Amino acid sequence: MTVKYTSDHEWIRSEAGAPATVGITVHAQDALGDVVFVDLPEVGRSYQQGDVAGVVESVKAAADVYMPVTGEVTEVNEALRADPSLANTDPLGQGWFFKVKLADASQLDPLMDETAYGAFARDAS
Repeated sequence: MTVKYTSDHEWIRSEAGAPATVGITVHAQDALGDVVFVDLPEVGRSYQQGDVAGVVESVKAAADVYMPVTGEVTEVNEALRADPSLANTDPLGQGWFFKVKLADASQLDPLMDETAYGAFARDAS
């Protein structure tokens, strides 16, 4: 299993042969505050890397959720839609946003690992 991070504060967890899981980082949910609404992408729709795939709204702000890789959305987290606070309480687990079938796994290579993202997030604060 590999977890990578984007400069837009999304994480993507991939395992060989399975759709990758995407969510927002702890840093992102900290910056947003209490999440009150999520707009999730449409299952079956394909996105290019960098496309806006959803929106997360909090009591403080709204932010786009970007597609970290090119691919097709295979599943969305209906539990998150029903309880958006999962993005705050468990952003790297139960608060995932959607799953995507990768069009090109090599797009994961330039994304940040945990150490690089940690330094990036500290500098972004």
